[in-house]
Amino acid sequence: MANTFRSKILGPLLSEGSHQDLSLESTLRDLPLYQFQVKSSCLGAPVAEMFEKHPLLPGVVLVEAGEFVGMISRRLLLEYLLKPQGQELFLRLPLKTLYSYARVEMSVLRESTTILTAAPQALRRSPELQSDPIVVQIDSQSYRLLDSHTLNIAYWQIRGIETQVRYERAQAQMIQSEKMASLGRLVNGVAHEILDPVGFIWGNLTYISDYSKNLLELLSIYDAHCTEPPPEIATLKEEIDYDFLQNDFLSTVGSIKAGAERLSKLATSLQNFCHIDDVYPKPADLHSNIDSILLLLKSRLSSEIQVIKNYGYLPPVPCYAGELNQVFINILTNAINSLINEAVGQELAKEFRGKGLKNFARKPQIEIITQVCSPEPPIDPERPHLRWVSIRIKDNGPGMSVMKYQKILHSFSAEKRVLKETSLAVSYQIITGKHGGIFRMQSELGIGTEFEIWLPLT
Repeated sequence: MANTFRSKILGPLLSEGSHQDLSLESTLRDLPLYQFQVKSSCLGAPVAEMFEKHPLLPGVVLVEAGEFVGMISRRLLLEYLLKPQGQELFLRLPLKTLYSYARVEMSVLRESTTILTAAPQALRRSPELQSDPIVVQIDSQSYRLLDSHTLNIAYWQIRGIETQVRYERAQAQMIQSEKMASLGRLVNGVAHEILDPVGFIWGNLTYISDYSKNLLELLSIYDAHCTEPPPEIATLKEEIDYDFLQNDFLSTVGSIKAGAERLSKLATSLQNFCHIDDVYPKPADLHSNIDSILLLLKSRLSSEIQVIKNYGYLPPVPCYAGELNQVFINILTNAINSLINEAVGQELAKEFRGKGLKNFARKPQIEIITQVCSPEPPIDPERPHLRWVSIRIKDNGPGMSVMKYQKILHSFSAEKRVLKETSLAVSYQIITGKHGGIFRMQSELGIGTEFEIWLPLT
């Protein structure tokens, strides 16, 4: 009998704490699996003895010439043994006879199948087969058995983990949202306090500029009519460098005016970025929003990075402006990070004269393209007559590898966002979930990355 079949139980049978390390990515290989494999020519009697010796063994795998041919569950064998003359018939005949006589459907899954995928598939079996074990394929010649009850328990444990993670995530988001709202109100207040004195400065600079011109004109007339000034005036003119002061005074006033204008724009950009969205979307000037974000990111936009704006005509777009600003800053930050690496590579290439390094001939740039269009065929078949606003932000950076690109796309799924919300995943949710739009990403190594946002015009 030892040459006919072999039996070994792999791992504990759902002992306490056996699933404590389960996660959303856990697969069937993380569960207790049974190895009980016999030749199809094996008689039923020794298999029945093994079932009696191991009451938790869910079934037996049948092989023939080293190939998998089927599975007989404990339930099926006992059911046929209880039939009239079943013990005399099936205990003395090879198992292949019983298998060919019963011929029931099996559920065969690979060990890499996730528990969250396997459990619903197992539940789709016929009601009378719900308690039968799952056949788990390890490789082309190795199969194990998984108790369906164990699978169901693991499935609901993971669902409980998922629910707990969602709850904790929701709590963290509420706290984070409140923090961001408080920070937004604080920054908005600071920006307002900056704008008040800047407004005073800006309003008076116009008068100062006019007064300065009038005073300089008056002094010029005095100089024209007073060709021989007293010695005290001549000495003072020399001490203050009167000729240079005349030429530089208006330029200084202009510089102060430019600085006040820049500070005013920066404070206004901060107010726009910290805008707290209302319950309902409101029309917004997206070009103004993008320009505000670019102004806030100006310190990171080095002279090597060129920003090209190809703005089309956009009407006011109904949206949640504050959340859209977050999307723009996430995408632009991602582009700037990749281009900074590109710029550093260029500097290294110049320093080492390209020895062993790529020769970067192109200038790092970010291009922003906006337009209103009604694409054909429609990008959303359920809304074929809808007009859309398209915002494309692309860079000519190094691009992404296929693995990184797929990883980012995978992070857009709801299950991945539960575990970890990346900035791009949050952007995807804001565009698709909050605005009913479309968020697309394309990337190619050596070419660059492009993000495209489609927002519906209602």
